[in-house]
Amino acid sequence: MVVLSHPIVDGNLTHIKTCKAAANAVSIPVVDLSQSGAKTVIFEACKELGFFKVINHRISMDFVTQLESEAMKFFKLPPPEKAKSGPPNPFGYGSKVIGPNGDVGWVEYLLFSTNPDLASRNPSSAATGISETLWEMANEYVSAVREMACEVLEMIADELEIPTREALSRLIRNQKSDSCFRINHYPARPNLPALTGRSLIGFGEHTDPQIISVLRSNDASGLQISSGGSRWVAVPPDHGAFFFIVGDSLQVMTNGRLRSVRHRVVAESVRPRVSMIYFGGAPLTEKITALEGVMEEGEESLYREFTWCEYKDSAYKSRLGDDRLSLFQNSAAPAQ
Repeated sequence: MVVLSHPIVDGNLTHIKTCKAAANAVSIPVVDLSQSGAKTVIFEACKELGFFKVINHRISMDFVTQLESEAMKFFKLPPPEKAKSGPPNPFGYGSKVIGPNGDVGWVEYLLFSTNPDLASRNPSSAATGISETLWEMANEYVSAVREMACEVLEMIADELEIPTREALSRLIRNQKSDSCFRINHYPARPNLPALTGRSLIGFGEHTDPQIISVLRSNDASGLQISSGGSRWVAVPPDHGAFFFIVGDSLQVMTNGRLRSVRHRVVAESVRPRVSMIYFGGAPLTEKITALEGVMEEGEESLYREFTWCEYKDSAYKSRLGDDRLSLFQNSAAPAQ
């Protein structure tokens, strides 16, 4: 997919791209977890869009707000203080540079490992500037969001009618699950003449390589998803809800029935945007292939079998916007 963009050359904005305005906000499927028909809505949303919003999720928004506030205490520190917690290798603090392959954005972030549990880690051993309070709250948040993600994955398994309801959820409940947690801070967009009529790229277009991602943000706009081709649509913010994103691994395990969605963030708000994303990943040695019971008789696998470690390494070596799954597609399979 081609993004219509060009870089701004202005001090610390050098090489950060811009893009044209997105289309009007799209209607996002809304899943009420308290309703009996939730699993059907989830499954249809994963097939059609790869993206949906969850309400009535039973997670305390007071706690989530406190975590966001604690994270902002870190992001408000002087740059030299924040730099003590970076650069991410791969975990820790990062600013503007996204990954090792030249991608940049108007963003700073904290990336945490969730394996082993955050609570069992010594903060000073990995990121000296991160408070113990933030580590503990992040661990509690991850535990709650992981359980919600597992509930959703089990609903998906029900709709797929596969023999084992826990076929997906067991992968992120596993103690060796290679999941991670990211807090992104997009500062208020700078007022530059070069931005007239365009948006500054905060986090470039990509799909998530894991199984499923759970995102929560404050009430600042900026998230966009691709609705096909080069058309981008804005996702209305909802600070009281969670957004679910289908990952590449889930696309492979359902043999293309559920589709990962390309998404990006632009700094188009006068207010800073803060987002927190839990990425649910399989254990490194787990084989990623179509689940038992998904394939119909005579159906060919769209992708060759690989381990999560193999795919993760490949994704880490790529650019954000690369079509990572194309490298693992079976040549005999029909194009997707």
